[in-house]
This record gives sequence, C-alpha cells and structure tokens, in this order.
Amino acid sequence: MAQPDNGLAIETSGLVKTFGTTRAVDGIDLAVPAGTVYGVLGPNGAGKTTAVKMLATLLRPDDGEARVFGHDVLREADAVRSRVSLTGQYASVDEDLTGAENLVLLARLLGHRKPAARQRAEQLLAAFGLTEAAGRQVKNYSGGMRRRIDIAASILNTPDLLFLDEPTTGLDPRSRNQVWDIVRAVVAQGTTVLLTTQYLDEADQLASRIAVIDHGKVIAEGTKGELKASVGAGAVHLRLRHADQRAAAEQVLTTALNTPVQLDADPLALTARISDETEQGAAEHASRALAELSTAGITVDNFSLGQPSLDEVFLALTNRPAHEQTEKELAS
Repeated sequence: MAQPDNGLAIETSGLVKTFGTTRAVDGIDLAVPAGTVYGVLGPNGAGKTTAVKMLATLLRPDDGEARVFGHDVLREADAVRSRVSLTGQYASVDEDLTGAENLVLLARLLGHRKPAARQRAEQLLAAFGLTEAAGRQVKNYSGGMRRRIDIAASILNTPDLLFLDEPTTGLDPRSRNQVWDIVRAVVAQGTTVLLTTQYLDEADQLASRIAVIDHGKVIAEGTKGELKASVGAGAVHLRLRHADQRAAAEQVLTTALNTPVQLDADPLALTARISDETEQGAAEHASRALAELSTAGITVDNFSLGQPSLDEVFLALTNRPAHEQTEKELAS
C-alpha cells in the first residue's frame, strides 16, 4: 500500500467542529503513523465520533486542517474516500439479508463481478468465523456476530485506513476479544487503524499510540508507557483486613505519600499514585507508607506496587473515571 512520504496516515492541525454554541471538536492536533493502531480514548461526548466523521469526509470542519495520506479532506475528498473505510458504532448492513447476501451485494456495488464478489464474501465469512451463519439473516445474529460482519463489509476492498468507531460497545468479553483479533489481523495486512474507544483495556491491548480526548480537546498523547509515566512512577494498591480502618488508612496514605488516595468500589481497597519519577523512589515511598500504616495499627492483607493503569491516567488527567457517561455525542 502506498504510504505518505512522512510516514503519517493522518495529520490534523487545529481541527474544529461546532454545533450551535457547542465546540464538539476544539482544536485537535493529531499525527497518526501509518501501519499502526492509533487509539483515541475518551468518554461519550468527548468529540471522538465527530473527529472521525470529519476525517472520513462525512462532516466539514469549521476550522483547521486535516490530511489523510497527504490528501486534504476538503479539497481532495474523493482521493481520501478512495483510501478509507469506516465502521461506525452501529451495524450498517441490511438486517433482512443474510450475511453472505450483504457481503456479495456490497462487493458488487464496489465493482466486483459476481464470481469475484461471491469469492470475496466466502473468504471474509471464513476469516471472521461466520461461515456457518452465512445463510442466516443478520437480524438473527448476536451482537458480536453483527460487529464482525460489519467490519468484514468495511474491508471488502482492503482500505489503507480503517476507522473503527467504538467497535466493541455493548459486546461480551468473548466477542470483544474476537474483534480485537480481527483488528490485529487487519493491521498485519498493512492497514492503518484509527480506533475510538471508551474502554481503557481496549486501548491498552491494541493501540501503539493513544490520544486522550476530553471536551473536544486532546489532553494527552503518547505511547501507553509514556501516558502511564506522566502521572507517576507507580500506583500502590492496598486491601485492608478491616473495612472500618479505611478512613484512617486514607489519611495515613495521603500524608505519607503526599498524594490523593482513591477509594475503590471494594470497601476494603484503596489506591494511591506515587509521583516519584523513578521506580526505586516509588518503592521507597511505598515501603515507608506501609510502615506508617503498621505503626497506626492498620492491618494490610494485600499490597502491590505497579505502573499506573490507563484508568488511573484518565482519572489523573480529567478528575473522573473514563467510563463515566457524559451527554451523548452531538454528531453520533
């Protein structure tokens, strides 16, 4: 596949989209390397879908610039469309047709002759584990099967760039893992994937670089390691023996580590970030904190020190967890 000279599949500068008085996308800058999975992480309403629609030429930007493989999304929209494909949040195939009929029909619309269309449909149905369901109407498919047939439809002609807009929303863990395997296989064939998601583990599993978006702005960008390191060298996870000691433990940890302490859903558990820039320094801070908890008579049943999770990164950047639901995205 032809790639841009600078190695970037997507470049944006100051990209803006407004709806009335709301700036759904507020000056986004992106640089997406070709041949990778690039994650765009954020809660509902953050501006992810609106940004994807502009990059896919479905919405006109109100300001800023965007280029896909060097082609301007406004002035060279046809050239952009010839190289991209989009799988949105909801299945776009015809539910009254079978899986095979959907793929053959779309392949014919894309210019394949009948034998080639049937052959391509059979290849994708087999690759996505849908051969046995090929003759069933899509309306009788499970959620995971619908997502797989939708992605299959998006790569009938292998695109240079595939937009996956929250492809696993509402899926069970098994179906999510199947979609993840498909994404990895697509990238292995040379396609660039821009993946929007509100699931931290999805971005962690798939993306080589991640942009964190909130309120239409990119608030952080980098590799998983860079994002995690940006909020501290480690995270202390504690589980107490007695729930009635948690308030006292929170106070001791806050003083000892000089950092806010997160009270987990488990009434016995607490989490605190350590801001020291080195792992050795983080371990020393954690050891002192454990000693002070013991001095205070607080019993700790389980303790671990590890790199912050992406959930903790998002909490540190936005002061709220990534799964918190905001108002529905205006352009969805």
